[in-house]
Amino acid sequence: MKSPSVAAGPSTRDIRVDFLRGLALWFIFITHTPGNLLAHATLRNVALCDATEVFVLLAGYAAGIAYGRMLERDGWLTAAARIVGRMGTLYVAHIFLFVVFAAQVGFSAAALNQAAYLDELHLDPFGQEPYRALLEALLLRYQPHFLDILPLYIVVLGLFALALPLIRRPAWLLGMSVALYALTRALGIGLPSWTGGGWFFNPFAWQLLFAIGVVLGRADPAMLARRLPWNRGLAVLAGLLLLAIALALNLVWHGPVLGTYAPEWMAAAIATVDKAGLHPARLASVLLLGWLVAHLIPRDAAWLSHPLPAVFVMMGQQGLAVFCAGIFLSFLGRLALEMAYGPAAQALVNLVGLLALIGVAVVSAWYGGEGKRARKPSLPAAPGTVTP
Repeated sequence: MKSPSVAAGPSTRDIRVDFLRGLALWFIFITHTPGNLLAHATLRNVALCDATEVFVLLAGYAAGIAYGRMLERDGWLTAAARIVGRMGTLYVAHIFLFVVFAAQVGFSAAALNQAAYLDELHLDPFGQEPYRALLEALLLRYQPHFLDILPLYIVVLGLFALALPLIRRPAWLLGMSVALYALTRALGIGLPSWTGGGWFFNPFAWQLLFAIGVVLGRADPAMLARRLPWNRGLAVLAGLLLLAIALALNLVWHGPVLGTYAPEWMAAAIATVDKAGLHPARLASVLLLGWLVAHLIPRDAAWLSHPLPAVFVMMGQQGLAVFCAGIFLSFLGRLALEMAYGPAAQALVNLVGLLALIGVAVVSAWYGGEGKRARKPSLPAAPGTVTP
């Protein structure tokens, strides 16, 4: 079976990436909303990975295409400068999100007399030492829960800027990335945090997933089809493996509620699959899913242009704005679910949350388009004409 992903050349935009990023952003909103029953239907319940792995892999894929072309056209210095500029944008967004999120949770904790909010979201140090906490947040050494993804992305982009020339030699890039990943996991290398224990997402481990995405983004689709061909037997085996993992995960996490207990060895094995250091099982899981999706969803699939999928495509294209809004909305969703119970409340929170994310994507896309048109230089007037 020929891979459907080679229908178009590498120069055309692969909207599958945008669609999957939009879906991942929606999953992040869902899973960051405590008490949201829809979280049981997200990726983390059927595989040893979740939306974070998907997002980082696809971010690397997009970066490999965009900055690789810039490297070839304008050279390393210009491309690296653009990456540093993107890092600055992410940093400003992170600090803004930190301030808004801290104010949102702090006000809710005081108004509702729920100090547990501060403890659960790791914001209690901010209440005890606000000035020091703000300084540490500016240094990225203080990261409350849900606010640790953008710092990871910032550091990974910085590593990518340094290694950018190596994208012409993908074997070297992957070799160095694997070596750093192995050393990180073996020696416990990481970045320190103010509250101790280091960063939750270790960028020196997660950079491998980003680097794999970069190499895939730069590769010729025909070459990928030859090296990673469709295999029906492997696909069936992968499906059975995913089914077994889904059953094991749900048995360990939800079995006791139903009066069924998983074997101790199964619970112990799943507990060792750490997310912070990107356990090899999580890495293999997201790559296996990526292989399946790349073959099962054609690059030119007509259904991606239908209204509902197109909404997720747009969300993926406006990822930063949608992500920040999702963090803010997830806490509002939590408050709503604590005040109201039942299927109606669940449905309303998820529907309103999705519509709000769509609204943010629409506004962000409109604003970005207007800004580009405003910055576009006008053509010089022809001799003898009068400009307004």
